[in-house]
Amino acid sequence: MIPIEHFLILAGLLFIIGLVIVITKKNAIMVLIGIELMLNGANLNLVTFSASDPNIGGQMFALFVILIAAAEAAVALAIILNVYKHYRTSNVDEVNELKP
Repeated sequence: MIPIEHFLILAGLLFIIGLVIVITKKNAIMVLIGIELMLNGANLNLVTFSASDPNIGGQMFALFVILIAAAEAAVALAIILNVYKHYRTSNVDEVNELKP
């Protein structure tokens, strides 16, 4: 049996790596990948705590987070494609106006 601390450390590392990617990268696709890593770290925490205490519905929360992440990825990719079509770049710093 793997101790719960190993799962919590892995979840923390996933969250930290995702946060570093969101803060340091300028490409919109990389920012989305960082957000997905952060959501996966939170999911791992929910499932870990759910496995340690069956009264907690962590697996159900994790399922909802996965569904929300999939919807977020679809909407964000559509926005990025439209921004790229208009500005010809996916660099977040180069898009500096909201009006077309």
